[in-house]
Amino acid sequence: MAPVSATVNDSGDHVELSILMPCLNEAETLAVCIRQARAFLDSHHVEGEVLVADNGSTDGSQAIAESEGARVVHIAERGYGAALIGGITAAKGTYVAMADADDSYDFGTLGPFLDRLRLGDDLVMGNRFLGGIAPGAMPPLHRYLGNPVLSFIGRLFFRAPVRDFHCGLRAFRRETIVGLQLRTTGMEFASEMVVKSCLAGINVSEVPTTLKKDGRSRPPHLRSFRDGWRHLRFLLLFSPRWLFLYPGLALTVIGVVFSAILVRGPITVGGSGFDIGSLLYAIAITVVGYQAVLFSVLSKVYAQAEGFLPTRPKFDAFQRRLSMEKGVTIGVAILVFGVVASLLSLLRWSNADFGSLPPDQSIRTVAPGVIGLMLGSQTILSGLFLSILRIRILRPDPLAK
Repeated sequence: MAPVSATVNDSGDHVELSILMPCLNEAETLAVCIRQARAFLDSHHVEGEVLVADNGSTDGSQAIAESEGARVVHIAERGYGAALIGGITAAKGTYVAMADADDSYDFGTLGPFLDRLRLGDDLVMGNRFLGGIAPGAMPPLHRYLGNPVLSFIGRLFFRAPVRDFHCGLRAFRRETIVGLQLRTTGMEFASEMVVKSCLAGINVSEVPTTLKKDGRSRPPHLRSFRDGWRHLRFLLLFSPRWLFLYPGLALTVIGVVFSAILVRGPITVGGSGFDIGSLLYAIAITVVGYQAVLFSVLSKVYAQAEGFLPTRPKFDAFQRRLSMEKGVTIGVAILVFGVVASLLSLLRWSNADFGSLPPDQSIRTVAPGVIGLMLGSQTILSGLFLSILRIRILRPDPLAK
């Protein structure tokens, strides 16, 4: 196959690879990156295009891109993710390779990425820690804390076969990634692509790549703590199990165990005494933990209904059995326990002629009833809210006649 120009016209010619660069005022380095990309296409005889997704540059980047033979698409919505989503939508290639236009990645090294895609992978990530990081290319905070910690969390939460979650050089099958309906417009777009790919069960692989110091004289757009938090927040929000379920179960078990022990009387552990104050905290831990467990179910139902998370057969079977009526029934049963326990405490109070009881005795008497009433009410309300989440709203197609 003869090499073709990196710029492909709207003639319907097949484009195998679109090399996509998000751009916001990259006049210093953009031309170098485009030349590298075009040289790769020519030397490897790949039919492709170089695509620049411009995010509102004011330094003449658009003119530079066009003069170097790249196709420029203008993305009005600001943000790293917005630029890439717009670029992916406009790309003509079967595959898309993306990287920043700051000359920190060598576009001439896309060979292994394209090889993996041709073998059937859907997303191929670069790994800078395997390929090499040049001195000064990555701040120590990112290299030894931010990237390793966030990548570990991503592997733990989503079983992602990726050890460098935030590598900016990656390639993918365009149709597959478009089907994931990526939405985030900021830097967390990098995490969203990997997370949704893993949740969808597509083929994800990793190849070594190198990172060099970028060629810009200005500071990067990345803000360490702000963007790091946005990545972490995204990972948590897309994993109801780790955000709500596991912490909630732990708190509930701890709270119930300590409440059951302390209702019977004070205890001493290692020379420290635990009494009614500890009992009150144990009750609070139980309620908060139980609410977190309910939140995990409700949030996952909502996320699947809205398409944020893919469906899971086991959870689908579970939620089909969990009707509003069953939720309310379970809640009423817990509530009845609370009412019975409250009546028993009232009976004990009547034995004292409804006079004042010692504080420790009074609190221990009412504690089981209080827990039952609170957990029962939470369960009933959650069952009702679950029924609201399951309401399907049919929105008319505005284009339909």
